[in-house]
Formats: sequence, structure tokens, C-alpha cells
Amino acid sequence: MHSPEFSKFPLRIAFAALMVTLAMAACRSTPEKPVSPPAVPAAPLPEPPPAAATPTPPLASSHLRRGTWGELPGWHNDDPSAAWDALLTSCSILNAQQAWRAACTAARAAPRPDRQRARRFFELHFTPYQLLQPDGGSEGLATGYYEPLLRGSRTPTARYRYPVYGVPEDLLGVDLPAFGITGRESRLRARLDGKRVVPYFERAQIEAGVAAVRGREIAWVDDPVELFFLQIQGSGRIDLAGGDVMRVGFADHNGHPYRSIGRLLIDRGELPPQRASMQGIKAWAQRNPDKLREVLDHNPRYIFFRELPPGLSGPLGALGVPLTPRRSIAVDPRYVPLGAPVFLATTWPLSTRPLYQLMLAQDTGAAIRGAVRADFFWGYGDDAGREAGRMKQALRMWLLLPQGYPLAAPE
Repeated sequence: MHSPEFSKFPLRIAFAALMVTLAMAACRSTPEKPVSPPAVPAAPLPEPPPAAATPTPPLASSHLRRGTWGELPGWHNDDPSAAWDALLTSCSILNAQQAWRAACTAARAAPRPDRQRARRFFELHFTPYQLLQPDGGSEGLATGYYEPLLRGSRTPTARYRYPVYGVPEDLLGVDLPAFGITGRESRLRARLDGKRVVPYFERAQIEAGVAAVRGREIAWVDDPVELFFLQIQGSGRIDLAGGDVMRVGFADHNGHPYRSIGRLLIDRGELPPQRASMQGIKAWAQRNPDKLREVLDHNPRYIFFRELPPGLSGPLGALGVPLTPRRSIAVDPRYVPLGAPVFLATTWPLSTRPLYQLMLAQDTGAAIRGAVRADFFWGYGDDAGREAGRMKQALRMWLLLPQGYPLAAPE
């Protein structure tokens, strides 16, 4: 999200932010109304009919080429039943849309399938479309992410002194389409400066305490580099002093674009390209503590977190459902509908060994841009972190859409 957008529509955005502020104030000041005791029915009420499915927005087809199942490399070698739980998780959200209801209803009614039955299910209910670049090319990039474990505390100490912030009270969200403004971004993050709407604070300002983040801490951790990579991953666990574990997830961001510190270190000659992985950057940070703050501040984007309820099977993705290790991916939702099955043809990290398998598009990311782009969720722990940190592989993708999914003609 780039700051020039603010200067392009100052009056509209100022009005939008003012409306947001007024609405928030109204919600806080509305008095409680007296509530009458509920009436007791004379007989049990009938079950309400199932809610009507909402229309599914048409998907632009300019980046899609209809394919066949025989085109998918390794389709008959993968085990689609391993993605069945992830599919059902997606369907808990997608079942409310018309285009998804038939396939999701069939999946939820079916007994757990073996690999052959799962394969036949997808072939019956879905059509594969190869995702393409704007120039018609089919190759893109696969990277990886994971759920890290940090050490921390609910209160600051001499050891745990780096705060994990919740969403600041002065962070405004402005929905541009509501004001007839369309573009790459649909929502701006901003703040009020008197009567002006201005971009929210950058990372360096937030770290310096300029932003209204005091009192918004949900935990403190012992390592600023691990905290930085927690923001890159978007979710994680914090091993609290005392034995409990807190799970945190993405809540919001400050609206600034993501900039790669790995690319910065390569350009400066601090790291060779083959060592600019997560592990390589952490090793560099240990050797160069005096340069660390300036390098971290190169990325102005800042992520705010919320504490997640205990008992989740995985971190929550942008779809709002727990992610499944090695079966969930982050995508660009402009090209891939969230929740959809996607078949990936890539390779294992730092190798040419094929990695061909069915995934579910259940998350997004600031650096995940483009039609042929995926971030592979490896799961939790050191092994997952090792694979995620070194994954940067060539990729082809097929989007699986349910029969009759609405597609918009290319412009």
C-alpha cells in the first residue's frame, strides 16, 4: 500500500476516516436500552430453513486457461485424501456461496475417502484451470512459511523487553470501494492528524514509541529478530515464562508496503544470494548487532497481533480457519478465491525433487503478489522453519473451480 494514494483523494478519504471515527464514537456512547423478558413459546418452534446461499462474485478469466486433469503433473501420484480435512475446513466458509454449495455439501456428506475416491470426487465436482502470468507465461514462484516459537512473558522483564503489540486505537481503516475508489488496494490504513488523514506510522516510528501503542502490548519477547520474523510469518506461538504457551495471530498492519531485508543485505554485499534465507539473515544479525536496527527498519511494514483462543488445530489464515500443515497455501486473492483447492507443481526446497500436490488457498501475505505465486505453509517447529526458510522454487499452479463457477470475460 503506497502513500501516494492518500494525496490522490484527500477529501474523500478524510470524509471516510471522519465517518469511521464518528461511528466508533457513536458505538461507545450509545446508552443501553431496557430489555423486556423474552416471551416463552407455548410449543417448540420449528427449525429455521437453511440460509439462502449468497451469490459468488465472478472471477476474472484473463489469467486462467481451462485445462484437463491429465495435464496436472503427478496428479495420479498425490494422495488427495490428505487434503480432505483442509477442504472441509474451507467448506465451513465457502458453503455460504452459491457456486460452492453443491461441492461442499457433497464433501461434507461423504464418508472419509481413500485416495482413489478423493481423486474421483475432485474430478467429478471441479474443473482445473491453469494460472497464467500477464504475458501468458505459466511459471511463477513458490516460497514457504511456518509457525515459529518464541520465548516471552505477559509482563516486561529485563530479559523479555521487546513488545508484541495489539492493534493501536488510533489506527483507522478506510474502505475505498465504498467511496467509488478502485485500485490495487481496497482498504487504506491511516490516522488522524488534526483534521487531516495521513498514513499510519512506519516501523521505525512504532519501534521508537511515536505511535499510540503504549498499553496495547499482549506479550514481551526476548529477541527482536525472532519478533521481526514472527511478523513476516503472520502467526506463531510464545512459550511464556511459567510454562503456558500463547498462540498469536495476525490482527492488522500499518498499511505500508513490505520491503525485503534479504534483498537489502544482498545489494549491500552483506550476504551472497544463496545465503539470504531466514537462517542466513538470523546468523548475520548475531554477527552484526550494531547494524540490526537500521536493517530491520528498512521494512516499514508492521504487523499487529491478537491472542488466539487455545485449542485451535493450527494458526488462523486470512480465510478465518485454521491452516493445515503442508496442505494450506497463501495466495493473491485477486487471482485465486480464498478457500479454493489449488494443485501445485514445484520442487522441494533446494532440490529438484518434485513436489506435486493438492493444496487449499486459505491465507494471504503482503509479499504474495501475482497469479502464479504461492506461499507453502510447512507447519510448526524447527523442521518446518528450516524448510520454509530455504524454499524459493519455480512453480506452476492449477486452480480447481467447482462446476458452474462464474467467470467474467476478459476486458
